[in-house]
Amino acid sequence: MCNDTTRDARPASGRFVLRIDPKLHASLRRSARAEKMSLNRYCAHTLAAPRAVLDPAAVAVLGRAASILGDALLGVVAFGSWARGESVAGSDLDILLIAGNRIAITRDLYRRWDALPPLKWDGRRVEPHFCNLPPPGAEVSGLWAEVSIDGAVLFDLRLAVSRRLARNRRRILEGRISARVAHGQPYWVREP
Repeated sequence: MCNDTTRDARPASGRFVLRIDPKLHASLRRSARAEKMSLNRYCAHTLAAPRAVLDPAAVAVLGRAASILGDALLGVVAFGSWARGESVAGSDLDILLIAGNRIAITRDLYRRWDALPPLKWDGRRVEPHFCNLPPPGAEVSGLWAEVSIDGAVLFDLRLAVSRRLARNRRRILEGRISARVAHGQPYWVREP
């Protein structure tokens, strides 16, 4: 039987072997390479980083997004009535799943999401909306304008999504994009 108090009394060597799934190992290696770090340094940096405690439903959403998009996943943002605090009985919870441009947004992504058991958060069904991150000079669509105002960022790889949302908010504040309502339905327009 191992006595943890005796074991903890010895100074840590700083070296240990960790056995993990080969797919996770490959993903960590790719991430380390993208950050221009050794795998060891990347893992130490990641483990030492401050972490927020996430709602288990958020963890489930992030896990599902990562299982479908893999290392192409750039960001996950909750938006819509739930994010604004205006949801009513029967409202769903909209989640924007942002992929790198090498992933085509096709119906197959939705089929893969739907093939798994439904996810619920706060008793509401989670509805995915897959998209690519718009390139830097692209016009702001209505969806991205809405997400820029009301979105709650749950995951953001290298802050690419947050930077895009901040640029969109600046355009809105400058009056270059504005919200309108017609027949009770909101929409966004680009000002001349």
